[in-house]
Amino acid sequence: MRKEAFEKVRKELAKLGILLLLFILIFKIIYFNEKFSVVFRAVIAIFWMFALPGYFLMLYWHEKLEFLERLVVGTAVSAAVIGISSYYIGLVGLNVKYHGVVLPAVLILAGIFASYKKVDYLYQ
Repeated sequence: MRKEAFEKVRKELAKLGILLLLFILIFKIIYFNEKFSVVFRAVIAIFWMFALPGYFLMLYWHEKLEFLERLVVGTAVSAAVIGISSYYIGLVGLNVKYHGVVLPAVLILAGIFASYKKVDYLYQ
């Protein structure tokens, strides 16, 4: 059973990659005057800051919610958590230039850890 859960995640990551390529294409069409590298970096930044952490945070509910539902809700949750966390971490003293790297990575790891613990608990 644990293998099936990780196989599902692998398939969904492929869907997420296709979605990333689709967003790059859409952004390139919208911003046709911009260089491809600028559009690519903007889309990658959006995915890194909001879509990936949101997806991994919502991975805990992979049995109850479909892929698209988890992605949409997770993106909103990720935006909220990163915004609030960034504010309070800035008050503590961590420089703002590190927030874009540290916070999404921490949220991704937290989502992986929570879903792994849940899968481990369910299939013991």
